[in-house]
Amino acid sequence: MLEELKAKVCQANLDLVRQGLVIFTWGNVSGIDREKGLVVIKPSGVSYDDMKAEDMVVVDLESGQVVEGSLNPSSDTPTHLVLYKAFPNIKGIVHTHSTYATAFAQAGVPIANIGTTHADYFYKDIPCTRDMRAEEMDEYEKQTGNVIVEAFHDINPDHTPGVLVKNHGPFSWGTSPDNAVYNAKVMEQCAQMAFISYSVNPRTTMNPLLIEKHYMRKHGPNAYYGQKGQNH
Repeated sequence: MLEELKAKVCQANLDLVRQGLVIFTWGNVSGIDREKGLVVIKPSGVSYDDMKAEDMVVVDLESGQVVEGSLNPSSDTPTHLVLYKAFPNIKGIVHTHSTYATAFAQAGVPIANIGTTHADYFYKDIPCTRDMRAEEMDEYEKQTGNVIVEAFHDINPDHTPGVLVKNHGPFSWGTSPDNAVYNAKVMEQCAQMAFISYSVNPRTTMNPLLIEKHYMRKHGPNAYYGQKGQNH
């Protein structure tokens, strides 16, 4: 079942290690088949050294029940399911604890759009969610998804494909599992550059016109950056 998607999700998980975004088992990638209403996700706590495509777990989007797989799905599965339901255009989700993005998350500070690299990929500041409330702890992973959705009440998730969960870490998404990993790497790089920029000049800002120009030249209706058919 979904063998091609399993292979893609497995490779995307391995790419987290290759890109330096995770250590140990600190991360997960999922992908979705929207026609079938099924999500493929990394198994919980399995070492990347031993991971194979057949280890990926298939879960039902609506119920969250395991449809195929002998291993437990990632503990973050409920978060992924909430995001797939709320953001209908995304087809892959990544969660990591990459150093700089997680540092911003732990500090409870958004990653401000202060450079053209950020503006090329994330139209807005990358938001940080609010504090989790006591009554949300019983369904923590599901409610994590809900607070992410809440943070995007006035932000288009297709244009700003990432978020910081306060005191926790970053989530990113994209048009495929591979694209979600790509966005996770860009977010980590932007966080690192922002950290250094604020260390040099705590009052760093960016002209909104420059943000608009850089985002639209790659993603707008008259985009002209790169070649036709490129994914990134």
